Amino acid sequence: MVKKAKKSVALPAIIDLDSLDGIRDGLIDAIEGGPVTVLAGAVERVSTNALFMLLSAADTARRNHFEFAIEQPSAALTAAIERLGLDAQFSGMVRG
Repeated sequence: MVKKAKKSVALPAIIDLDSLDGIRDGLIDAIEGGPVTVLAGAVERVSTNALFMLLSAADTARRNHFEFAIEQPSAALTAAIERLGLDAQFSGMVRG
């Protein structure tokens, strides 16, 4: 079995409705190729839709039997996850 190279997707500082399409496209490309690491340290503001998009991407990766991890989430991202009560959904994928 050939091991797939892990791909990284860096999130921008502001993740709002205007940036979702580009992020989604990057996640789709990465997930199709294998394991994905989302670099989330630069996030300053994140929309609710973006959090649900990350959960959907993680679910797709799992269905494809690929790892999906969110590395070094910023305080803003972590606070948004907690504020929406999504801690349990994100707990297995957040690292650092």
